[in-house]
Amino acid sequence: MGLLNDTKREVSIEIAPGKVITIQTGKLAKQAHGSAVVRCGDTIVMVTACEGNPAAFDFFPLTVEYRESAWSAGRIPGGYFKREGKPSEKEILTCRVIDRPLRPSFPDGYKNEVQVIGTVISADDKNDPDVLGLVGGAAAIWLSPRFPVSEPIAGCRVIMVDGEFIVNPTYQETERAELEMVMAASEKSISMVEGGAFEVPEEKLIEAMEVGHQAIRKIIAGIKQLQAEMGIVKNPWTAPAKDEALYARVKALVEAKFLAIFRGKHPKTVLYPALDAIKVEAKAALSDIEDVAVLKTAMAYLDDIKRDAMREVILTDGIRPDGRTTDQTRQAECEVTVLPRAHGSALFQRGETLGLVSATLGTRTDEQRIDSLRGETFKNYMLHYNFPPYSVGEVKRVGSTGRREIGHGHLAERSLAPVLPTPDSFPYTLRIVSEILESNGSSSMASVCGGSLALMDAGVPIKEPVAGIAMGLIAEGSRMAILSDITGTEDHLGDMDFKICGTTQGITGFQMDIKLDDGLPKDVLRKALDQARQGRANFLVAMNAALSQSRKEISQFAPAILSLKIPEDKIRELIGPGGKVIRGIQEESGAVVNVDDSGNVTISAVVRKAGQKAYRMIQEMMMEAEVGKTYPNAKVKSITSFGAFVEFLPGKEGLVHISELENRRVEKVEDVVALGDQISVKCIGIDGQGKVRLSRKATLGE
Repeated sequence: MGLLNDTKREVSIEIAPGKVITIQTGKLAKQAHGSAVVRCGDTIVMVTACEGNPAAFDFFPLTVEYRESAWSAGRIPGGYFKREGKPSEKEILTCRVIDRPLRPSFPDGYKNEVQVIGTVISADDKNDPDVLGLVGGAAAIWLSPRFPVSEPIAGCRVIMVDGEFIVNPTYQETERAELEMVMAASEKSISMVEGGAFEVPEEKLIEAMEVGHQAIRKIIAGIKQLQAEMGIVKNPWTAPAKDEALYARVKALVEAKFLAIFRGKHPKTVLYPALDAIKVEAKAALSDIEDVAVLKTAMAYLDDIKRDAMREVILTDGIRPDGRTTDQTRQAECEVTVLPRAHGSALFQRGETLGLVSATLGTRTDEQRIDSLRGETFKNYMLHYNFPPYSVGEVKRVGSTGRREIGHGHLAERSLAPVLPTPDSFPYTLRIVSEILESNGSSSMASVCGGSLALMDAGVPIKEPVAGIAMGLIAEGSRMAILSDITGTEDHLGDMDFKICGTTQGITGFQMDIKLDDGLPKDVLRKALDQARQGRANFLVAMNAALSQSRKEISQFAPAILSLKIPEDKIRELIGPGGKVIRGIQEESGAVVNVDDSGNVTISAVVRKAGQKAYRMIQEMMMEAEVGKTYPNAKVKSITSFGAFVEFLPGKEGLVHISELENRRVEKVEDVVALGDQISVKCIGIDGQGKVRLSRKATLGE
């Protein structure tokens, strides 16, 4: 077959009617330890996986990179350097989508460095490459003997349009979606779900997950077919054996103390120092262990015992570390208009999590320009989330925005988007910024609640307030507890992190990560969604107590924006030759004027009077001359021997013949008017070519 194709294997999978993806391996990137090329239409993503040496970390060192290169779409990047730079927000979000389901598929105790790199090598204008990158990452890991995962995973996108579900939709189909989600799963269980919706019922989310899981099983069957054809057998890997004697010693030292602390009903500010104190005491009690590796193992056992103790207390007593029952939410308090110059602002406190959220109203010139595979687009709504180290009492370097911050901000952003007014009805660019001042879990959900209040405080006419809640799960065999409004400890030591946002009418955003090998039973999922709805209702009560609806007026510090529609055949007239007319309006009024190809005109100004002046000028410009109508402020633009040309409406001129200047005979036009004079004229005729005849003398008796 030749060098390129001698080891090539390929499988095509119809995951839904008319939706085919192809997975190929053995042709590209053959020196990588695992590789896969996934194609749908003319969109192709190559994903590689390489394994390094065991790392001296307390965590599994997996890194995921994903790049959408402009050349894959036949484009040259914008900007000065004409090459790809730092990853875009879309690329970072896709890295997270690939990382989150891949990470738990590796066994506990595996600490080798693993790097997964996804590269878009061809991009059409129909198929989004992000889910292909997820499939490619899973296939690259599975189609290699080196990585000790026990079963393959895969992923897909599911949308709902007019109540019908579509798997791996095109961009055009997604634009009409009432619900959109990306999910990942094994054959048995769903491990990751993320998406947004326009206030859909909880049952529709469950249905979408079932449709997506059916498609994922087909993809996994294709990956397994490739494995069989290639004869791949996973290398044996054995988890480090537990030192039972050492484990028993550590357990005897700390178990009772951990149980007592978790039954003590402590806030984070008490709980965390108490847990740290137990760790310090245990380390001192184990000081006779001279081998550093053995001591490190002992401290790892301590963390396992702490996890088991917390879970045991919740499952046995039904009481959580801070004293709440499993379905109880933390107390929420809200304030609005907390910042004097922000256009809208709010404080949202939930337990020991506090967000300061601001809303800023900008003009069309403030839109974010995005250079992507699909070309240049503009974004008029943004939510940015910041998580400084002081919010958890830590000292860390403050650098560029991290992937976690981008992911949390994206979830909050998409959760509020469904209730925003349309740009036609509210032509502002919106930016929300959430500064997390304290954190003990659910800070992204605090950003949703605070963002909703800040928007209303700014006078943005949102459809309905949105609240968010993070749900957790503790499962041991047949025992199971669903936790409402989880804290950081419950997130870290639990089996599920399920963030759900919505209004009283339905869900607007969601993100779920599950650590259970056997998945989440459907009845438990329904119960979690029902419990979440009750929790959201609690927070909406607190939010409504602070501000129940959007303010009637926008902030005095926000720019004034007016809009009007002009006929498309008048756009050229408004712009003028070389932009002369529209620049003149801006210079005279002090406002900024923009017009699109449909004739939608937006006028923005810091001072409202300036915007109103530009609005009147454009309205007058769109007027047509009327025979018999008087125009009192016509301006003399030029003078000839036979008369004066005057601008009687913005951009519209007519001739006042010398015989129409006065009730007497006029020898020279300059004897009556001069350049720049403002005179009153009446329209006395319009000829067949549209030329307007005006008269000054017809107004002299008026």
